[in-house]
Order: sequence, then structure tokens, then C-alpha cells
Amino acid sequence: MNFIKPIAIAFLLPGLFPLHQASSAVTPEESSVFFRIDTLSWDAPLPFDQEVKTGKLENGFQYFIRKNVEPKDRVTMYLATKVGSILETEEEQGLAHFMEHMNFNGLKHFPKNELVDYLQRAGVRFGSDLNAYTSFDQTVYQLPIPSDDPELLQNGLQVIRDWAQDALLSEEEIDKERGVVLEEMRGGRGAQQRMRDKFLPVMLNNSLYAKRLPIGTEEVIKNFPYDVLRDFHTKWYRPDLQALIIVGDVDVKKMEIDVRRLFADLKSPKTPIERVKHTVPLLGRNQFIAVTDPEMTYTMGQISIKHPEEKMKTVGDFRRNILKSVYNNMLNARLSELAQSAAPPFIQAGVGIGGFLGGLDAYNAYFVAKPNEFELGFKAVVRELERVQKYGFTQTEFDRTVAAIGKNNETAYVERDKKKSDSYVNRYLNFYLEDNPALSNEDSYQLYKQLLPTLTRKEVEELGKEFYVDTNRDIIIMAPDKEKDSLPDEQHVLAWFREVAGDEIAAYEDTVSDLPLLSKEPQAGSIASVKDIEEIKTKELTLSNGVTVILKPTVFKNDEILINAFSPGGTSLYSDEDYFSASQAGNLVNSSGVGQFNTVELRKYLTGKNVNISPYISERSEGLSGHTDKEGLLTAFELIYGYFTESRIEDDIFQSYISRMSSMISNQESDPSFVFRKTIMESLYNGNIRRTPITEQLIQKIDKDRALAIYKDRFADASDFVFTIVGSFTEEEIKPYLEKYLAALPALNRKEQAKDLRLYEPELGFEKIVHKGQEEKANVMLTYYGDYTYDKVENLNMNAFESVLSIKLIERLREEESGVYGTGARVSTNKYPRNRYSFTISFGTGVERYESLIVSALDEINKIKHSGPLASDLEKFKIEQKRQLELSLKENKFWMGQLVGAYQRDEDPTYINRYLEDLDKISIESVKEVASKYLKKENLFKFVLLPDEK
Repeated sequence: MNFIKPIAIAFLLPGLFPLHQASSAVTPEESSVFFRIDTLSWDAPLPFDQEVKTGKLENGFQYFIRKNVEPKDRVTMYLATKVGSILETEEEQGLAHFMEHMNFNGLKHFPKNELVDYLQRAGVRFGSDLNAYTSFDQTVYQLPIPSDDPELLQNGLQVIRDWAQDALLSEEEIDKERGVVLEEMRGGRGAQQRMRDKFLPVMLNNSLYAKRLPIGTEEVIKNFPYDVLRDFHTKWYRPDLQALIIVGDVDVKKMEIDVRRLFADLKSPKTPIERVKHTVPLLGRNQFIAVTDPEMTYTMGQISIKHPEEKMKTVGDFRRNILKSVYNNMLNARLSELAQSAAPPFIQAGVGIGGFLGGLDAYNAYFVAKPNEFELGFKAVVRELERVQKYGFTQTEFDRTVAAIGKNNETAYVERDKKKSDSYVNRYLNFYLEDNPALSNEDSYQLYKQLLPTLTRKEVEELGKEFYVDTNRDIIIMAPDKEKDSLPDEQHVLAWFREVAGDEIAAYEDTVSDLPLLSKEPQAGSIASVKDIEEIKTKELTLSNGVTVILKPTVFKNDEILINAFSPGGTSLYSDEDYFSASQAGNLVNSSGVGQFNTVELRKYLTGKNVNISPYISERSEGLSGHTDKEGLLTAFELIYGYFTESRIEDDIFQSYISRMSSMISNQESDPSFVFRKTIMESLYNGNIRRTPITEQLIQKIDKDRALAIYKDRFADASDFVFTIVGSFTEEEIKPYLEKYLAALPALNRKEQAKDLRLYEPELGFEKIVHKGQEEKANVMLTYYGDYTYDKVENLNMNAFESVLSIKLIERLREEESGVYGTGARVSTNKYPRNRYSFTISFGTGVERYESLIVSALDEINKIKHSGPLASDLEKFKIEQKRQLELSLKENKFWMGQLVGAYQRDEDPTYINRYLEDLDKISIESVKEVASKYLKKENLFKFVLLPDEK
């Protein structure tokens, strides 16, 4: 159960951007042959991937071109520029990021907004496919496009060429974009940003990085002269700081000719400014800072110990990096185990040796404290660090972790010919920007395979001692205002370090089980019948106990098997009194052990196996989902059988779960977004407990025994379960597992259906304004609810309406009125328990503008209701759907979703073969009709979040 996403060092700059570990490798010119494992030496330079064509033009522009047919008829292009906010002067703060925006607002060959318009007409999605980012040291533009259209391919290259140096930077477009960037800045304001502003100078040792956040300052964005931006562009958008990365289904030789022709005339200034490499200095002393905010919802502590950056140039460096991974994995496993104890000392914790910023690496340990128990959490984390310092790791921990890394290496190698182009792009992107090694698939595989057996436990322990020291150490605390009085000062924290170091700390005991997973062998059943669904190369099997199994073998991956199972019922079959126990039952069982293994034993048993099976209970169904490879099939089916017949909720897990859940939500009422969501749900569903967030009081209603009883009831009868298995298997390979495990599942032949709880929104819309938060910003949700005519063509028309309206909202609210950073429409339709729909428009903006923007959004709806969408916008939707379908049909996850959805909704699983026929039926008139039919004034609900009333 993850209350907070695993953080590594993302906590350092919450909500900002990833920090990369910089390292070096040999250049393409220095590496001419594949790495030979038989000449392995620690000092040997890491080889460069020779499967990519590289080159450097006379003007300094570099390129990397690789052919890769996953996916077929697609190519991904990235323009990497070594230009970021760290290069800005005082009067330029925020202009690196602003320049990124301007490259979408007028280029030499694509004036004004023609770039986005042109690419949308080619099926490229703005924001998800077409995108860019700016960080301290770099700006990167991405363009994935179809490669089967020669004209589009050439125009894609032209887009990159224009991005490199031919932004128009017109005064009109600059002024319009000021408002968009200011809204992006406004949207990021909140507790995290306010606290970050306080601790960042400490964390970054008062270096220039602390004063050059990519978003910039409001003063500069509002007022910079046009020529300041143009000068910044001229200074830094130059070929010696740029590289083009192209990976996809292309002719490499022809592409190289085109690149050399198109980019050779890029110019640098006559007297180019030196691109200085900035660093974060080591101060040689320890630092401490505690910051609080009234809207912070939990307390976090971090120990960050900075070290000089370790470049990855040689085989020995690569090996040392593996040692760091082993250390991180072993210590994090211990912290995870501690979090699952009956009285966990913290909600969550983690440790990592890795990259930092500005020429530094760091040893980071973080934890999320329980309310008013910061000392308990801090000492618990430090105690585990000290335990490793004193006693190291056990051999079984070490062997298990090394085996897991080896398994990951084997898995990656098996799938090497199915690797997506994006992964190669990132490989060369990090080589160019971060000086990371760019190893070939073969070299990476062989290095891991050769190096893993050479690692020793002692080396890992020594590495930890080398990094866990008391110099250049920062202690950073973030907490809610109301916990300010219970937080320690620096002297208390230093005393805690001394106290823990002086404690009697016992060595860690690695408890593992040598029992089999299941207590007894299942009594095998049989396959009763087989039905071919030839149109989609799928089979529907009925087992002797009534279980239905859908099999779809594929060749999309070499060794990936997805598994899903569902049965109708879920929490809908239980009373409100039982609701909380029912709703958490699946999570509690999933967090516990199964069969003869407890939680810790199960986690260790699964380490090094590419297997995961998780049970769930939702409102209208219960089931399992997961994945495995062929090697793990036996374990996967044993887990499935175990979750049906040998499930449990362990006392320690239950107490830990309740304790951590209570702690995590104790301050949620301080979060404006939470209060907004809660108010919306309460107003729509009259406070029904199934539609409102859980509270600390309601958590206490969760009963362990009742939760387990409900879980066992839901999984007592497999006869109405539908199992769907998709991936790299044959029918003959999978049949023995179906007979031995699935056909052996208990069957009661109950005929169940989920219950209609009649939890529907009111018939007439209303307006609800919520005041919560310090920042002067407004969040708006405009939602239409109502009954719906559910069928495939109606759904397509609604999806088309969602798409064309989103285009218009971006054009109007963002591009024309400069009032928002992001906006769009979202539709949701349901067949069961009753045909219903919701259609939502959302955006954030300034308090003074939300009312006029609501009027603009409703005006765009009315235009479509009155005249229908523009033919060009509708065509964008159709081509995007066709292009996305081409990709989706070759994805296991897509087929899993299609098949499971069809059986859950009692629909024809072969419909996907007729999808394009129905897509062609969508017209201006049909979209206009659904807009008028469902987006009626009386069905509109307006929800607005505004700041606290003064």
C-alpha cells in the first residue's frame, strides 16, 4: 500500500523536475567495436552503442539516428539543447522556459499556432505526443510522428530545424504567452512551493541553482522587453549546444543525408558566449532547516549527505554503480519490512545513493512521520542506517538482491528486439546532455552478467560507510503548521544521532521460509469446452467448475503474460455498515501473506521473480490482476489459487495499515484540493459514505475479521469468474495450469449481479463555490450529468465531442485569452448499473478571471451545439484515433482492456474489428446532436475553488 509515491530524491524538489545523475563515457568516435567481455578490466572505457549512426556537422550540431521498428511506421525525434535556467541573467529569469513556450507559437515555416494545428491533422497529440520541458541545464523538445508518410516525415524534420533556430518571436505572440506562463506559475503555487522557496537555498548551498528555478519570476515574465528574449535566443539557441536524436522506422542513410542538408546552415553568434558549467559547492559543514506551512498535509524528514559526483566512464565505474543499486535495494527492503510492523514508526521511508545536481551525488534517506511522532520516525530510520554500519547485511539478503538484478537483466535482454524507440531516445539523450554511457543492448547485458558474480557483500557494506558520513549533511524537515511546536531544532536532532549511535542495536535477522507456497496440491479439474473467436484470434474456454477463460496469445512481447480475473458483485452487495471493511478487504489481503508465507516471507520469495498477482474488491466486482513471464507461470497460478483458498489478513499488517492510513489522512482537511473534492462529492451524493473520502473516525469502522469474511465470501465461488490471459504463450503451454489451478478453484454456482446502489447525481444542476487556500487562484470544474443512451456509435460521438471541444478550449482560453495554462474536456460513460454520462471541463486561472473564462467555455459549447464542430477539428479526431489504433493493436495491455471490458459489459469482443467503420460514421451533424442532447443548461453543475475569504 503506497500512501505516497516512492520518492527517492524527488522530495528534494517537489513538483519540479527529475534530477539526473551525470556521468561520462567514451565518445562514439572512440568506440568502434562491440565491447568484448573476455578483455574485461576495471579501467576499460565503457563502449558506445554502435547500432546508432552518429555525426557532427562543422557548425557543432550533433545527431544520433537509429532504426527501430517498435512501433512500426513511427519515428521519435528529440531536439536536445544544453540551454536551461542556470544560464539566465537576473533580467532573464524564466526566459529559458518562456523560449520553450515560444517555439510552439510561431516558427519560420509554421507561423502563429500552425505547428500544433498541422501536427494534430497528422494524428499527433499536443501535450502527450508533442511536448517539451525545461530544467536548470537543458531544454528538450519531443516529436513522435508517423514515418510512413514521406511528406510528414520531411515536415517533422523541418519542425525540428525551426525549433533549433527559427522561432519568430513576434511581439503579439510574446505578449499572449506571458499570460499562459503566468498561469502555469500560478498553478504551481501551494504548500510545496512555499516551503521549497525556504529550504532550497540550504539544500543547494546558496549556489546559483537556488536562484534560477526554471519557472522564473512573475516580475520578469510580466515585464521583460521583447529584445531580451530575442537576445537570449540568439545567444544560446546555437548548433554547438544542440543535438538531434531520431529513433524509429526510418531509412538511416537517407535520414542522415536529410539531417546534414537541413541543419548545416545553423549559425552561431560571431563571438559566442562560453557555456559555463555551474556547480553546487561542497561547504564542508552540516546544515539544518525546518519549514512549515498551514496547507501541508504530512511531515517529512530527509537526511541528505552530499558527495562529489562520480562519473561513469569505465567498467569499474559501472560495477560501482551496481554496488550502489544492491545497497539501496537491501536497505529499502528492511525499511519496507519495518513499515509493515504492527506499530510502524513511520508511514513510509526510503534510502538511495544516487545523483544530485551541479556536480554532486548524494546519500538520501527520507521518511514520512506519523502525526506528532517525528522523533520516533527519525530514530527508526537512523537506527536502520546504524544497524547496517555496525553489522552489514546478511549473505541471504545479498544473494537475493543480486539474483533480482540478474533477473531484470535477463528480462531486458529477452525483450531487446521489442524495445520501444523512446527507450533508445532516452539513452542517447542522456549521453548527450548528461554524459551518461550509451551502451548497446548486448554490451549492457554482458556487463551485468559478467560483473554481478564479482560483487561481494563486504564491498557493498564499505560503500555504505563511505557515503553515510556526518560531513556535508543536510537535515530538512517539512511539516504542517500545527506540528510546528513538536518539531525538533538542530541540537535535538544531533542529540538523537548520538543517542541512536549509543544504543544497543541487534543484528538484523533475515527470516525466510523453505516451505512450498501452497499447503496442499490442488485437485485438478478439466477443460469442458472450447469456443474459437477467430476474428480476433482468441479462444473462450469453459472449465469443469464453470470458470470462463479467455486466451489471446500474442507476439507483441517475447516474454510477457498479463492476467486478469473478475466476477460481478463487489462492495455493492454489502451494507453501509460493512462498507469500509468491504472496501479495504482486497488491499488488506493483498498486503498480507498467502498460503504458507507471511508478508515478509512472500516478498522475499518473489524477489527475483517477474511475477505479480494482486486481488481487489471494487464497488461492482472482485478479482485479480497481474503479470508474469513464462518462468514465473507456476508461481503466478499458485498465487491465484492461494488468494482464492489460502488468503489471510495478518494482525501486524492490519494494525500497520490502519495506523498508517490514519496518520496519512490526519491533516487532509488542510489541503485545498482535498476540501474541494470532498465538497463536490458531498454535494452530489448527499453525504453518502460510499462517495465521500474516508475519515479517521470511519477508519476505525474497518473490522479485520469482517473484512476477511467478506473477502472469502467474494472469492468462495469461482464459477462466475472470467479469467483473461494475454501475451507470449501458446494454448498448449497454458492448458496444464488452467486444469491444475483454475479448474480446481471452489465453485458454488451462485448467480450474482452487482447491486444498483442508486447513487446518482441530482437531476438539476447547481453552483457550488468553495473557499479554501492561501493562493490567489481559482480552480473551475463544469460538469454535466445525466441519463445516457449507451451504444458504440453514441460513445464515439461523445469521444469526438470531447476531442473537438478540447481543441477549441485550448485555442480560446489559452491561445486567444491567455487565461489558462491547461484545459480540456473529459467524458465518462457507464453502461451499468444504469446508462449514465458525465462531461467535465476543468481549468485553473486567476480569481479575477474565472467568471469570464466560464462564459468563454460555455460559449464554445454553444457554438458546437448550434453549428457543430469544424470539419477540420473532427478530422483531427478521426486521424488521431486511426493512428492510435495502429499502435494499440500491437499492445498486450490494449487487448487485455478490450477483452475484459467486453465481458464485463456483455458486449461483442470482436467489435474492435468494426471500430473504424463506426468511426467513419461520425459527422458534424452527429457530434452536434450529442452536444445538444447531453449538454443541457439544466444539467450543468458549476464547482469553483477560490481562496479563503478575507
